[in-house]
Formats: sequence, C-alpha cells, structure tokens
Amino acid sequence: MTYSIKDVAKISGLSIFTIRFYDKEGLLPFVSRNNVGIRVFTDSDINQIMTICCLKNTGMQIKDIKKYIDYCMEGAETIDFRRELFEEHRNEIIKQINALNENLKLIDSKLKIYSSPNAKEIINKQRQIVDYEKRRNGLPSCYTNLADELSKD
Repeated sequence: MTYSIKDVAKISGLSIFTIRFYDKEGLLPFVSRNNVGIRVFTDSDINQIMTICCLKNTGMQIKDIKKYIDYCMEGAETIDFRRELFEEHRNEIIKQINALNENLKLIDSKLKIYSSPNAKEIINKQRQIVDYEKRRNGLPSCYTNLADELSKD
C-alpha cells in the first residue's frame, strides 16, 4: 500500500512541514518519489518514520538520527554501529528516567505536605525557618507579609 505525505502526517502525528524538514535533513532517503516528483510512502517507510519519531521523542539529536538512517541505508555491515548508537542512546534515556524519578519524589513530597490536614502549619513553619535564615545572614525577609500571616494563627 502507498501513502501520501498527508496520510503519513495523520498516521505519524507529524506535521507535513516536519516530514518535509526531515526529508531535507536527509532522514528520509528511503522514501521514493513518483514520476512527477511527489513523495510516495510505503508501510516500511512509515515504520522507519515511527522509529525516527521514537528517537526524536527520546532526545536523540537530528545528526545522530541521520547517522542511524545512514547506517540503515548502508546495510547489514553496519549492525555493530547501530547497536552501539542505540546502546548509548538507551543509557541516556535511563539517565533521564532516573532524573525524572528523583524530581517526581520531590513533587510527591510537596503533594504530601499540601494534602496534609496541617498543611498551613507546616508551610508557616517552613516560612519562619526561611525568614530566620535570611535575617541571620543579614538579608531582608523574602516574605512581605510573614508577620501578618503568623499573627492570624
């Protein structure tokens, strides 16, 4: 089966502009053109585009995606290079996931405070500690209304 660029845009979620950009950047050398120069995509082309999307969505730079596509176009003798490229990229993704998990822990700890029945007291205490630290170091308070808030409690 064959597809137009509009079809591929719908299937892949990419804009037509992005598909053309990828082609211009050399990421789509496998896509054929008909006798009037219009791109004609096949199922295997779409599979390769979805791989490009995966790599891009996980942070691989265009130059490295191009390197991967070039390896694919060269044939099976580049399998070791492809594996090395993917192993490096996988390691970067794992680092990203670990960093996100650390950030998620902090967000969860804040949510735990904000969901606590004594959230106001906890926040006011934190603000007092910050204010004390500022004053102890000869700095002005960063809270303009801390005294007013504390007197309400």
